[in-house]
Amino acid sequence: MSRSAEDRFADILAAIERTLAHRRYLDADDRALSSMAYDAVLRNLAVIGEAVRALPDEAKSDPTVPWAAIAGLRNVVVHEYFRVDPAMIEDIVDHELVPLAELIRRRRGTQE
Repeated sequence: MSRSAEDRFADILAAIERTLAHRRYLDADDRALSSMAYDAVLRNLAVIGEAVRALPDEAKSDPTVPWAAIAGLRNVVVHEYFRVDPAMIEDIVDHELVPLAELIRRRRGTQE
């Protein structure tokens, strides 16, 4: 079953929301909790990348969004996990996801 671009954008927004909810636990003193949060963040970044990869080209027309880099991060997280830099992951979560969510919401005409 094929998913529409709107379904993919909804998947991206849901994964962003989950990632942001897990963010505060990345710095937890409880090592097990921070480890689980990190795994959850990586999983959701992979979901975002996969959804972006599956978007039709016309849905990725905004040149200000690094679509290829987003899809590429998925490949690193899934296939080259040994190259994942935790500081880079935190930077992406802290600085890239909210603007991406805002752009997608504007594109969809919603302010969820």
